[in-house]
Amino acid sequence: MVDWSQTWTWMDGKWFEGNAPIWGPRTHSFWLGSSVFDGARFFEGVTPDLDKHCERVNRSATAMGLKPTLAAKEIEALAREGCGKFKGDVALYIRPTYWAEEGGFMGVPPMADSTRFCLTIYESAMPEPTGFTAASTGFRRPLPETAVLEAKAGCLYPNNGRAILEAKAKGYDNAVICDMLGNVAEFATANIFIVKDGVALTPVANGTFLAGITRARVLGLLGKDGIAAREAVLKLKDIETADEVFAVGNYSKVMPVTRFDGIDKPIGPVAQRARKLYWDFAHGRL
Repeated sequence: MVDWSQTWTWMDGKWFEGNAPIWGPRTHSFWLGSSVFDGARFFEGVTPDLDKHCERVNRSATAMGLKPTLAAKEIEALAREGCGKFKGDVALYIRPTYWAEEGGFMGVPPMADSTRFCLTIYESAMPEPTGFTAASTGFRRPLPETAVLEAKAGCLYPNNGRAILEAKAKGYDNAVICDMLGNVAEFATANIFIVKDGVALTPVANGTFLAGITRARVLGLLGKDGIAAREAVLKLKDIETADEVFAVGNYSKVMPVTRFDGIDKPIGPVAQRARKLYWDFAHGRL
């Protein structure tokens, strides 16, 4: 049995402690994957961009064919209430989720009117910024015509999971995934930045990956700080020759990459600056 960290879940108007069961064997999402979620963070007493994560989960629900049942501000208020249930200086992961209980024609499409919602908050430490290693992978991001890529959907993650397993078999922590044209899209767990000659570059948001909230925030923070930062079409060769590589995402915020496909990468000044700028933003110091 997994020893879950302290967890609180709001569902059907009540808070439940622990890993409360919510699905049955007939539940559409359990069977056919019609769930969407989002992830926000509480750490050091702050919840940066919580409102944007609550807004995005509702957009994801609509993209999946579900019907959002709470307004974004209601989800945000519940999240703040739930964070108050934890004691001490702990870091939390905030995860609102929608799913379909029933299916439509022959059980396949989700029935919007059967949409359910829960908000799960649990202790999850912020990783230390010591970095991780990454490898390229043969697995690719799908096209917008083949998957619900405009949603943060649970059904998209098995493909990223097998990319990570391939990378781990090579001795690396994470994987860099390309789109079907061979353009770099993202890490399997976060968005990607590289630095070349002092310029921070992140893949063009071409619809094959979720261009994240933290990604947009870091792009803006670097630009305001006088560091050139923009989108670009990137190939794996660009990562190999980059001066720095770092990940940007909700879970770790800004995390350097120390090795890619056998090439050591320094924890450079732009990644360190991006992390400091994000922390300053989160704490209202900018």
